[in-house]
Amino acid sequence: MRRALALAALTTAALATAGAAYAEHWTKFANGENGTEWSYDGDYSYKDKQTGRLVVMQAISKPSANIQPGGPGAGVGYVYALDCAKHNVIMVASYKPSAPFAIPNDWRSNTPKKAGGSEDEALFSAVCPHIDHVPVK
Repeated sequence: MRRALALAALTTAALATAGAAYAEHWTKFANGENGTEWSYDGDYSYKDKQTGRLVVMQAISKPSANIQPGGPGAGVGYVYALDCAKHNVIMVASYKPSAPFAIPNDWRSNTPKKAGGSEDEALFSAVCPHIDHVPVK
């Protein structure tokens, strides 16, 4: 009986996780080192009303190790606020399954950093053309 209950609990948890992952629409935008891949979540992307920045959630994955991109609680990644015109970025937050996800209220006051590196360039190329088509929040 315990095994049946444990199996039912695992099945329910797996279905809930699969449902949550299905709601995310990850789009690969770059290959990293050692078989890693970078993707962004199109459902999370939006234009920040106060700053005009494009806010994007990105995740790292490694398909060869069966690690898929995932949002907070399921994956590892970052939330960035991009200034597509000035080509700079503010890291809003990072996330991983072992830590609670929190967006600090004061992220807009952080000093932007110049975008650099192949992953940054690929992210700007992938998302900035869509800045006029994302919701404003």
